[in-house]
Amino acid sequence: MTVEIRVPALGESLTTATVARWLKNSGDYVQHDETIVELETDKVSVEVTAPSAGRLEDCVAVGTEVEIGGLLGAVDETAEAPAVPEPVAAEPAPVPKAAAQEPVASPARVTPPAPEAPKPVSVAPAPKLSSHEARERRVPMSRLRQTIARNLKAAQNTAAILTTFNEIDMSAAKALRAEYKDEFEKKHDGARLGFMSFFARAVVGALKDYPAINAQIEGNEIVYRDFVNLGIAVGTERGLVVPVLHDADQMSFAELERRIADYGKRARTGGLKLEELSHGTFSITNGGIFGSLLSTPILNTPQSGILGMHAIQDRPVVRDGQIVIRPMMYVALSYDHRIVDGREAVSFLVRIKQLVEDPRRLLLDL
Repeated sequence: MTVEIRVPALGESLTTATVARWLKNSGDYVQHDETIVELETDKVSVEVTAPSAGRLEDCVAVGTEVEIGGLLGAVDETAEAPAVPEPVAAEPAPVPKAAAQEPVASPARVTPPAPEAPKPVSVAPAPKLSSHEARERRVPMSRLRQTIARNLKAAQNTAAILTTFNEIDMSAAKALRAEYKDEFEKKHDGARLGFMSFFARAVVGALKDYPAINAQIEGNEIVYRDFVNLGIAVGTERGLVVPVLHDADQMSFAELERRIADYGKRARTGGLKLEELSHGTFSITNGGIFGSLLSTPILNTPQSGILGMHAIQDRPVVRDGQIVIRPMMYVALSYDHRIVDGREAVSFLVRIKQLVEDPRRLLLDL
């Protein structure tokens, strides 16, 4: 009996995938539930397992675009599993006997015939490549990279994107983190206290005051939310992905840190689930981990706002009439000017500044 291998349901809004890699070849014997092929979608990679044990047949070629329910191959259940060969003890090599000394006759000297002159063969000259062309490589774009490019361009074509900037004195946040990070890690089962949770909580607080930045346009309507699904941008070798902290407004510092660390790890290994990449309402991207001092992040449409964090750098600033050195971070808010006014955007970023510069406000909800 032959059992068909078909493309599984891929998740919300996904209808097609690309065959990225076969882990087994046609003719191989596979076990039930053994992973045999990887599919690449617009968001994540999906592993498909063998529906039963048997011989793999009729594998669809790598690079083929397939639809949900489409045929990927088949498993012949009637095929017998290959026999496992029993180990055979190696026999000792025979000991060579001493060869008798016998006279060896020399062969008669034969004069070889004169070689014939080779006939010239006309060969078409190879096309000459420029020094640049000879050092170029062409690699097909992955489905994920194509989708990223398409979405970024669509964001620029659709939304009226504007960016406003501010800077944050990280002194208080750094001091608080230095004082409590060890105790925090022990109490919360290894969860590390980083700066991302400060900004996540600050964003949640600021979005309550300026709900338009957490809303989106649908047709001629504005959809407001009384919850925050916070996207955290993660750069991977395959491209940028934005896993979502659903109901981030209900999470503690420890839960935020745990989830962010888990998402970052699984994003780099391709282990994110489709539902973990959907329904975001606002996003944060941190170019500072790569050394960026300033940038203008692009919206993750249909969201209306994205906060850009950057590297912390000691800079001279004026405090109480004195020039002092403080750890400063530039922050940027890109927003859709169709739904968010400049006053709201600037006030939102000032609110972020207030909350991070005085973390007690985060704890007291002030």
